[in-house]
Amino acid sequence: MIKPYTWIALVMLAVPAFADDLSQAIEKDYDGHLAQLFDFFHRNPELSTIEFKTAKRMAEELRAAGFEVTENVGGTGLVAMLENGEGPLVMMRADMDGLPVEEKSGLDNASRAKQIDPITGNEVFTMHACGHDVHITSLVGTARQMAARKDEWQGTLMLVVQPAEERVLGARAMREDGIWERFGQPDYALAFHVSSSDVAGVINVQEGSPYAGADTVDIIIHGVGAHGASPHRGKDPIVLGSQIVLALQTLVSRELSPRDPGVVTVGSFHSGTKHNIISDRAHLQLTVRNTSVETRDVLLNGIKRIAENMGRVAGLPEDRLPEVIISNESVPPVNNDAALARRLKVAWAEAMGDDAVVDIPTKGMGAEDFPFFAQDPDIRSVYWAIGGTPQEDFDTEMAGGTPVPSHHSPLFKISPEPAIVSGVESTVVALTTLMAE
Repeated sequence: MIKPYTWIALVMLAVPAFADDLSQAIEKDYDGHLAQLFDFFHRNPELSTIEFKTAKRMAEELRAAGFEVTENVGGTGLVAMLENGEGPLVMMRADMDGLPVEEKSGLDNASRAKQIDPITGNEVFTMHACGHDVHITSLVGTARQMAARKDEWQGTLMLVVQPAEERVLGARAMREDGIWERFGQPDYALAFHVSSSDVAGVINVQEGSPYAGADTVDIIIHGVGAHGASPHRGKDPIVLGSQIVLALQTLVSRELSPRDPGVVTVGSFHSGTKHNIISDRAHLQLTVRNTSVETRDVLLNGIKRIAENMGRVAGLPEDRLPEVIISNESVPPVNNDAALARRLKVAWAEAMGDDAVVDIPTKGMGAEDFPFFAQDPDIRSVYWAIGGTPQEDFDTEMAGGTPVPSHHSPLFKISPEPAIVSGVESTVVALTTLMAE
């Protein structure tokens, strides 16, 4: 067994000699190229599965940096390869899709772009309301730095530009398109997400699970329609649905250990057409979150048990019990390789300063489809966060002023320079550490 202090010594030796000037080089590249590139992406967000302009621009940028680029992998995805002698194959992923949100940030470069939503068929405003524009801009910056510093590392670098993360479709689609079979299975898989909850430029990395697993669940409730003035002649699916919603609240509070996190949220309840008509159908839409396979089983089995048995309580026949449908848009939790996370923490602290690295547990249960690149087979992986909100904004919020907007909010905004510069620097340091073996 290699002792912790031995790992520290090894990583310190592996930190590139260019660490002192790396930040300055990235700052110069930001001023000369990346700032304008970010502005282009921020003004022109595209929805999941139809990121055509974004993919085209990314292909141009990565080819210009010297990478061999393959387009249309798993839809609009890209794989960019750079071989540099013998060594490990390391993957770095960035997601590129935006959201159907009208931007109200007040920024000078606020998006006014629109697209036809492939889900609804309606024309909608689009916005980078989750910071994916930071991710792809940083990936370009990483490509340019790694190509310029080939004498500092050995191996093969795989940069993945992933579509449709917001619908948790893209990573699975790229796997189904044979990304490992076509380009090689990585020895390491890396990714980061900009975070409005962290101070701009700070690296937040955890040794456990920074993102939850998620399931999309629908419950179809069958009733018997009747006149609203004669409720005894029907079976009211709204009453039954309400009982199911309330009963679901006991799953987390009474069936999970208090130290075992889980979420069951009913985000939508649709039924009925008119004041005096008892409908014959109701539809509940749920999101279910977990951090382990065991918790997932408890929650999903409990949802099915509650829905069906509440139908029996209401007197529905067996062939009319509520249906529980689990979507294939499910994702497992993100689980960082603890030893690898510790190793990169040391490298980042050595290259960027102790104050640049924190380990602050995630407060929410956000989900991510990155695990499809890190599981089945298991690949050593680390997913970290880069802070995107200036400290003064947090100070203003604490003093009772304007709250810091969350991800997916129309008010969402990121301070691009510190986020992108730290995103590039942390990625280059991580890649060089792993590829200097």
